[in-house]
Amino acid sequence: MDFIKRFFMFFIEFVEGFGNALILLYEAIVLLFKPPFRPRLFFQAMEFVGVGSLFIVILTGAFTGMVFAVQTVHSFRLFNAETLVGSTVALALFRELSPVLTSLMVTGRVGSAMATELGTMRVTEQVDALYSMAVNPVQYLVTPRIVASIIMLPVLTIFCNIVGIIGAYYVAVSLMNVDRGMFIDKIIFYVDGYDIASGMIKSSFFGLILSLTGCYKGINAEGGARGVGLATTQAVVYSSVIILISDYFLTIFLF
Repeated sequence: MDFIKRFFMFFIEFVEGFGNALILLYEAIVLLFKPPFRPRLFFQAMEFVGVGSLFIVILTGAFTGMVFAVQTVHSFRLFNAETLVGSTVALALFRELSPVLTSLMVTGRVGSAMATELGTMRVTEQVDALYSMAVNPVQYLVTPRIVASIIMLPVLTIFCNIVGIIGAYYVAVSLMNVDRGMFIDKIIFYVDGYDIASGMIKSSFFGLILSLTGCYKGINAEGGARGVGLATTQAVVYSSVIILISDYFLTIFLF
């Protein structure tokens, strides 16, 4: 009976949290089109999400492409198909690896920062102070972060794609003697615009997930420093899990 009680309590809390997050998203979207407009906040958020995450995304993309090239070359040489290494790496990066890995890296850096910053403002009553100054906290704090994440995640994914292909090319062609012409030709032959566009769609959706989760957990934090830490941990864990789960359904929908 205790297990059943815990299960239903968890289910109720999950449904309640999901509904409240959707309400927060709706409010953020509505307030996006209402004055006062503060473009400076949007550019600051885009700089934090995009420029600040660029190095870790490039590093992740480069070594992901290099490792994947090593594995595919060894595997494809078993049946003399190493000319397909380029197209295999490119399709995997464009469709799956770049959007997912970029989103997870940005979640660890940006999602946690959003939850921590907004959580600290909540427990120190800075959010209430915004209300007292007739400033809507959702419009001031949440909307710029969500919009910036939706815009900048596809841009970061493009950089991850580029450096991933360059890393795979270097390993496959320069270190493992794969034919350079066939490596590039197979990419051109098998990869089309839809493969790239599907990855961009995924990354925008993942940007919405990580920013909404981070903002929701942060702005609803309570209990002092311990509550802020708990909100940050939950934001990162929940965002990562939701991204991985939604990736499966998006893949089915976009194929």
